Amino acid sequence: MIKVVLADDQVLVRAGFRALLDAQDDIEVVGEAGDGEEAVALAARLRPDVILMDIRMPGLDGLSATRRIASDPRLGDVRIVILTTFELDEYVFEALRGGAGGFLVKDTEPVELIHAVRAVAAGDALLSPSVTRRLIAEFAARAKEPAPSPRLNALTDREREVMSLVGEGLSNEEIAGRLVVSPATAKTHVSRTMVKLGARDRAQLVVFAYESGLVKPGWLP
Repeated sequence: MIKVVLADDQVLVRAGFRALLDAQDDIEVVGEAGDGEEAVALAARLRPDVILMDIRMPGLDGLSATRRIASDPRLGDVRIVILTTFELDEYVFEALRGGAGGFLVKDTEPVELIHAVRAVAAGDALLSPSVTRRLIAEFAARAKEPAPSPRLNALTDREREVMSLVGEGLSNEEIAGRLVVSPATAKTHVSRTMVKLGARDRAQLVVFAYESGLVKPGWLP
C-alpha cells in the first residue's frame, strides 16, 4: 500500500485528491496538512511514501517544508511531488534543487496523478521529464556561468557521460540504448553517480548536471 500525505491550504483541493487516490486499491491517503509546518510534522510522524506538496501555503510554505523534509536523514525514503498552477514556475526549480522528486500541475488528468504517485513511490523520481528539463533549462539559463565543480572529479568518464544523459531527460532504457549497454548497467551507473554526488534522486541529479555546467541549456532541442 502506498501511503500519501496531501499538503495544500485549499480544503477542496485536498478533498478532490483524497477521493481520487483513496479509490485506488494500492493507495491510501494517511494524512492532510494545510500548511508547511503540518506537512513536516506529518512526514516525521507518518513516514509516508509520497507527499503531494503545494508551494504557496500560509506560514511555512511548501518550498521551505520540502527543504526541511529532504534534509532529514530519517525521512530519506519520503518522496515529495510539488503541486503547482503553472508549469514554468520559478519556485518549482527551487523545490527540485531543495529535494523534491518532481512536480505536477494541479489541473493534471486524474489518471496522470495516479500514475505519478505510483511512479514516485517506485523510485522513478523525475516526473514529466521533458517539462522538468525545460523548467530547469529556463532558470539555469538565467544564472551566471557555473564554475567547474570539484565534485565532478569523483566521477568516472562513463559516469559523467551518464549524468549528462540524465540531464538531457533520458530514462535508464534510453541511456542504455545510447551507450549500447543493458538497462541494468545504465541503472547501476545512475545509482553510483547519485551516491557519489549525494543526490537524493534523479531530479537533483538533473539540477546538478545544469548547475555544474556539465549540461548547458543551449544543448536542448
